[in-house]
Order: sequence, then C-alpha cells, then structure tokens
Amino acid sequence: MKEGSNQRIGCAVFRHRLLSTTSSLIFSTLLLTTLTTFAQLPAGTTDATAQPQVDPLRVQASEALAKQDYSAALKLLTTLAEKNPNDAQILYNLASTQDALDQNTAAEATYRRAIEANPNRIEPHLALGLLLARTGKANEAHSELSAAVAIPDSDAALRARAYRTLARLDQQGNPSGATEELLAALKLSPETPEDIVLSGELAEASGDSAAAEAAFRRLLAANPDNTDATGALVHLLLTQKRLDQAETVLSAALARHPDDAALNAQLAGLYESQGKPDKALPIVEKLHSAHPDDANITRLLARLYSRNGQYDKSEPLYAALVAANPGDPTLVDDRADALIHLRNYSEAQSILSRALADPKAFRNNDDLGLAASHLAFAASANNDPAATLRALELRATVLPQTPSSLFLEATARDKLHQVKAASDLYKQFLSVAKGQFPDEEWEARHRLVTLEHMK
Repeated sequence: MKEGSNQRIGCAVFRHRLLSTTSSLIFSTLLLTTLTTFAQLPAGTTDATAQPQVDPLRVQASEALAKQDYSAALKLLTTLAEKNPNDAQILYNLASTQDALDQNTAAEATYRRAIEANPNRIEPHLALGLLLARTGKANEAHSELSAAVAIPDSDAALRARAYRTLARLDQQGNPSGATEELLAALKLSPETPEDIVLSGELAEASGDSAAAEAAFRRLLAANPDNTDATGALVHLLLTQKRLDQAETVLSAALARHPDDAALNAQLAGLYESQGKPDKALPIVEKLHSAHPDDANITRLLARLYSRNGQYDKSEPLYAALVAANPGDPTLVDDRADALIHLRNYSEAQSILSRALADPKAFRNNDDLGLAASHLAFAASANNDPAATLRALELRATVLPQTPSSLFLEATARDKLHQVKAASDLYKQFLSVAKGQFPDEEWEARHRLVTLEHMK
C-alpha cells in the first residue's frame, strides 16, 4: 500500500482555518448607515418641525443584523436591494447575509454587484476574496484580495487580514511572495500566534528547517496549549525522521488535549510510519466515530485496516470513498487491492479496467504502475490472459520488470499456448527469483518440463 499524506493533517487543519468563515470580519461593519433626507428650505431659514425621513426597512434590517437574525435580514435586504439596486452598502450587507447563510453562489454575485457600485471600498473585495478562497477558487480569490490591499487609505486591520490570506494562498506555490505578504500584514497590525506558525511553515518551505523549528518552539514556550504550533512542529519532526521527538511532543500535547482530532491523527500517522498499525487503529477508530464524514480520517482508517490484514473492514470504507470521489483513481486502486485480498477478482478487474482507461488521471507513474500491477494479478486470477498482458504492457511503460511481473507474463503466455515466449519468461523469472517465491518457482520449473515436450 502507498504512504498517505495524513501526517500533514494537523498543519492542513490550521492552513484552512483562516479561510473557514468570514462572519467575524463582516458583521463588525454590518450596521446600516441610515440615510436621511431633509426637506429643501429657502436659504437662511429653518424648520424646527422637520424630521429625518428614514426608510423603516433599513431600521428593521439593521436590527435584524444586530441580532444576527440572518433569515429576517435576508428578506428585508432583498427588498431594499430591489428598491436601491446601486446602493453599495445595501448590496454589501445583502451579500454578507447570504454569505452567513452559506448561499455561496448568491453571495458571490451580490459582492460583485457591491464592488461594481463602489470599487473603492475594501470590505466587499475582502469578503469576496475570503469566500472565493473558501470555495476553492484560489486564483480569483488572489485577484480580489490583491485589489483589497491596493485600495488607498482603507482600514489597516482589513488590509492586514487580506495580506494574511494572500500569504496563505501563496504558501505552497510562492513561499517568498507569501513571506512578503506576511511582513506587509505585520506592518499594519501586531503579530499573532497564527503569524508565528505561518512564518515557521514558510521557513520550512524555503528549506530553513532550523528557523522553522525555532519559530514553532518560540510560540510553544509562550503558549504550550497552542495546538497549531504543536501540529506544525510535529510535522517538521516527522519529515526529518525524528520520530522519538515527534512522539514526545505529541504525547505531551495530547495529555492536555486528549480529544484534539488533528493531534490524534498525527499520532496515528506516526505509528503507521513506524509499522505499528495495531497502535494506530484504536486512535483512528475513535476519530472516525467522532468524525464519520471526514474523508481524510476515513481514508487513514481504511489504509490501516488493510495494513493490518483486515480487508473485510477496509473494503467498504474504500467503496464509500470511491463513491464520493469517483475521479480519484488511487482510491479505486486501494479498493481493488482490498478486493483482491478478499478473492473478489472479478470486481477488482472491472473497477481497475475502468480506472486505467485514463492513465493521465493518475498523479504519478508509481501510482499508475501499481494499479496496472493489481489489474494484471486480478486478470490472471480470473483466467484472462489477454487482459493480463495488456495490463503488464501498460505497467512496463512506467515501471521496470520484477519477478512478479515476469511470472504473470509467463503464465499468461503459457495459457495462450505461446510456448517459446512462456519458456523464456519462466527462465527469466527463475534467474531473478532466487528462492523468494517458492510456490511460483516450483510451478515455473514444472511448466518448463511440460513445455519442453511441446516444442
């Protein structure tokens, strides 16, 4: 089975936390500006009885927003927006309300209307950027956040928030740019614990492991309960194969936060990397019970079941994951591997044949080669030599021959009565097997004797 990426769960949880909601930013500025209209009087005169003319819908919307009654606010603001289609404040408040109600498509469109009505306000640019980042539209988010920080004389705290989110977006692909964006944020607002973690992660991405570790440990010295810093430090230690130190840090953190999902996942990943699925399984089973819809935890649990030989438990988990992610061929291969161990060769061959119809869908050659190997084995077990050879031909485009692939090709040629090719392949297999595959080696010698009489 392939190594997963679940050791990074702790850091991944932190990376996306900044993008998880816009509500705390938006609703600090949501109270509507009351527009008043005064009667026009002759110059030099006053009217003591004149009263501001206030649209009662504005007052009601303001009160609903103050109470965070977004359903009521949505109805009121929708009506106000119909009456005032170019009012940037009303449009922004309507978009913010839609955002709070998870109406992402509507919120995106309304934020864009607010920006069109007044492109020089930072709030809609920032809120739209956060929404786009949260919904996976990173390039569009980057554009909106860049527009936000470029607005002159705008609120410093909001510009700092935009810079920090830009840094998160650029963290993987442009760490040097992310560092500049973080520094820009720090010029506008005080350093936060999240900034320290991000600076450490950026140092790690730039290859400065010592600076990264120093940043994480500096934060933990000031705040031992900071689980983000703990997760980041553990990830760094794991990548450096300092497993004992990683386990010490995790154990201390879990003593204070025994139910922290990210830290438990990292500990399970640590045990998995040490070849101790029996120690990892109870942790991940508990995590899965608490978070049954978390795909990362489900995948980790399925992999651990397979590594522990419990294929009857891993296969249904993989089946559910494939149903939810039909475009991930590595999940299909993981499920097929479980099916092969359960001797369900027919279904394994069927799902792998479909997955391998598009070799470019695989992330790398190793994944493609492994899936082709599994297909060759399943087809061989199904007594389908032609399919076995097709799978081995695909495998050969990305991986070198192994004793197993030689034996599978030899038996396939044998079944197709290709006597000379089968004999040559059996001999190649025996020359490299060297006692590693006693059953197959016995069969190869037996078939060579039989094939000699067929020449």
